[in-house]
Amino acid sequence: MERQLIADYFATVDALLSKLDTGNAALAAEIASVPEHIRGFGHVKEAHLHKARTRLADLMAKWNAGPAETRAAA
Repeated sequence: MERQLIADYFATVDALLSKLDTGNAALAAEIASVPEHIRGFGHVKEAHLHKARTRLADLMAKWNAGPAETRAAA
C-alpha cells in the first residue's frame, strides 16, 4: 500500500503540473497536501486514507472542472 500511495502521489503531481497556472496554484497546493493527512497505523491509517481519498476525489473534480469552478473554490 505504501508504495502504491507514492506512485499515486507522483501521478497526481504530474497531472497538476500539466495544467498549473497562477489561477489554480492554490488548488494545486491543496491537492498536493492531501497525503499529509494520512497518518497512523492499522485501522487508524485506513480511516485516514479513506478520508484522504474522498477529499482528493472532490478536489480533483474541481481541478478537472476548469477555471470557473477553481475560482469558486478559492
